[in-house]
Amino acid sequence: MPSPCDPRNAPAGDVGAALMMIDSRLRTVYAGRTGPDAEQEALIEQFAASMDSDDADALLDGACTLVYMYMCWLKQAYADHGKDVIESVVPSFVATLGMMPRSVPREAIPTMTGLVVAAGTGLSPSLWRLQYGYWTEPEIKPLEVTAFLLAEHINRLTDDREFATRMIADALSGAEASAEQG
Repeated sequence: MPSPCDPRNAPAGDVGAALMMIDSRLRTVYAGRTGPDAEQEALIEQFAASMDSDDADALLDGACTLVYMYMCWLKQAYADHGKDVIESVVPSFVATLGMMPRSVPREAIPTMTGLVVAAGTGLSPSLWRLQYGYWTEPEIKPLEVTAFLLAEHINRLTDDREFATRMIADALSGAEASAEQG
């Protein structure tokens, strides 16, 4: 019986915008900056102010698509080494979220963990979350943190600081090329 959270039924959202935000955060961290970059924060605020509710929903769906794609990659990578993605990713992910109380309120940790587990078991994170109602304001930043942490995990595994971004960019390029040919 098909799941109501089947990824084929989920909107992809604005994956490009979500990827741009995650890549920007990764570059900030890799540059060794400990605080937010004022210019980057201003650009993000300007971008957010230009969005209507449909754009915001598309960005949230895009972030969930990143979570799904990153977990699919991690699932395969860990399976290639005889390991389970949930037991390999979730404990350190939850511990890291717990160390980020300014960005991730404690009450958001179960939801973000659920998104990662949903994606790791082949379910759409956005459809899984939708079962419980619409996104709340305190969940927005933790969703960004979730996608960021998964991307950074992939970059550490591959020893390539741009691997996670490049993987998604390549997938987007491939999808565009297929759509143009189709």
